[in-house]
Amino acid sequence: MPTNLRGARVVLRPTEPSDVPALAAIRAEPEVYARWRGGEDLVAAVREDLAEPGTEPLTIEYEGTVVGMIQWSAETDPDYRHASIDIYLDPAVHGRGLGTDAVRTLARHLISDHGHHRIVIDPASDNAAAIRAYAKVGFRPVGVMRSYERGPDGTWHDGLLMDLLAGEITDAPRAP
Repeated sequence: MPTNLRGARVVLRPTEPSDVPALAAIRAEPEVYARWRGGEDLVAAVREDLAEPGTEPLTIEYEGTVVGMIQWSAETDPDYRHASIDIYLDPAVHGRGLGTDAVRTLARHLISDHGHHRIVIDPASDNAAAIRAYAKVGFRPVGVMRSYERGPDGTWHDGLLMDLLAGEITDAPRAP
């Protein structure tokens, strides 16, 4: 993998141990914690995520500051081969198109450099902002996965499976 992937506004780079405190602080933000959770020790939770076999974590930087993490994994069975993406972003930078830029940048890399023809992402069905961001990249809803994940309150919540085919990725808007 290239050392850094450059988007229109973000840089995605391999996550380093020195990123863990910043990522744990982002995970502690209530809006992020509600989706990603991680228990009382978020430093340990981030380290566990980074060590997960088969997952490639990348730190998201904006203007030289760590603002989140995006990770991908791949199904390697040749009959079902595809990649999947997960992301969290500091709420302090929401609404600036950085999540969309990060997802688009990683999707292009997975298609161009890894030869994936299909990428999936699975936001909570009530996460309208994430769904809009992924749709801007070209992801389309496939269907609702009922009672897909347990929430922090212990109840089951629906997820939305979205996918993107290689020819459907959108271009980033041009700067004025």
